[in-house]
Amino acid sequence: MKITQAEFMISAVRPDQYPVDALPEIALAGRSNVGKSSLINKLMMRKNLARTSSQPGKTQQLNYYRVNDMIYLVDFPGYGYAKVSKKQREQFGQMIETYLRTREPLKLQLLVIDVRHAPSTDDKLMYDWLKHFGIPTCIVCTKADKVPRSKWEKHIKLIKTELGAEPSDPVVLFSSETGGGREELWNIIMEAIAQEEETV
Repeated sequence: MKITQAEFMISAVRPDQYPVDALPEIALAGRSNVGKSSLINKLMMRKNLARTSSQPGKTQQLNYYRVNDMIYLVDFPGYGYAKVSKKQREQFGQMIETYLRTREPLKLQLLVIDVRHAPSTDDKLMYDWLKHFGIPTCIVCTKADKVPRSKWEKHIKLIKTELGAEPSDPVVLFSSETGGGREELWNIIMEAIAQEEETV
């Protein structure tokens, strides 16, 4: 995928703040510090468009990035961070549930998981939520460069088993350092958009 244009558009917390141009949306969910911002930057081939932070819980809204005037990448707040207050966590939950339940342009959800670790309880809840709402899902296992190639399969199998992943859900091993998995993930994204268009 050749990126000719990529820009941050808006942070939204309510449906009336979402963009109204009806471009397809690809959303990203994952625990704090799983590497969502680095993943977005690598997908868009931009160094600092999505702000990466060593401070978990930094993203507190739905951040919209427009790519090639063709699609939006929508970054959710990271979940599972202890220092975020209970009230904030509830607000994040409501904001994300509202988006998932009502957002028609959403074509694919990327569930981002660190390949080095088994899915957390929050990861499992998010996956179950996505299945409950019938949202097409792709599991993206980040930080592949931190695990020896010989152990990739073992780690991916553990993640799929722990999530109870459906066989039809694609799994992509991704490295923001090397760019490994970037083209594969773009192909899955474009296929999800094309499939949706065919059914319309």
